[in-house]
Amino acid sequence: MAEFKLHCFAQSGNAYKCAMMLACCGADWEAVRVDFFNGETRKPEWRETYNEMGEAPVLEHGDRKLTQSGVINAYLARHFKKFGPEKEEEDLEILRWVLFDNHKLSGVLGPYRFINILAPKAPDPAVLTFLKGRVDNALAVVEQHLGRQPFMAADRPTIADFSCGGYMFYPADELTYDFKVSHPNISAWMDRIRALPGWKPPYEMMPGEIFRAQR
Repeated sequence: MAEFKLHCFAQSGNAYKCAMMLACCGADWEAVRVDFFNGETRKPEWRETYNEMGEAPVLEHGDRKLTQSGVINAYLARHFKKFGPEKEEEDLEILRWVLFDNHKLSGVLGPYRFINILAPKAPDPAVLTFLKGRVDNALAVVEQHLGRQPFMAADRPTIADFSCGGYMFYPADELTYDFKVSHPNISAWMDRIRALPGWKPPYEMMPGEIFRAQR
């Protein structure tokens, strides 16, 4: 039996943040498929057993059940003593970028990708345009930042990089961005993440197949 269980599904960028962390830490872990698209996380049994918020991912470690990718990865950084802060300034900088990611980057890129590719109904063009504008603004901030330093919060990879990269590694047709063309600093940073031992793309690391909504 694996030491860690990550309840996840391949389409979830938030789950992928934790899967990357586990893999790159060399953890003994297994991915447990969550049937998100058939409503598993919204059922009372899920809320009572795993997460009252009705969300994935969930990390099981012994008697602990941890939710929210930022909390999970902070816990793993402490457990493995990897990808965490080495001083207070780094701790604050990591938190700064994790919060930015949740509010401005993954928090918008995730819904943009979902309604564009995965949702059962075709998106309202006005909503899609609005969300893309927000994504463009967030990506511009990250692109400029990565032009000054190799990783998000330090001179080495931290959980801030796994957070900000949660949705970046999905296929270009899902994101509607080709970062090699549009954001060269982000693309170079992604290559540095790909070079980490244990790294794999989301559809190779978590259960679930690539699919597109049938509309």
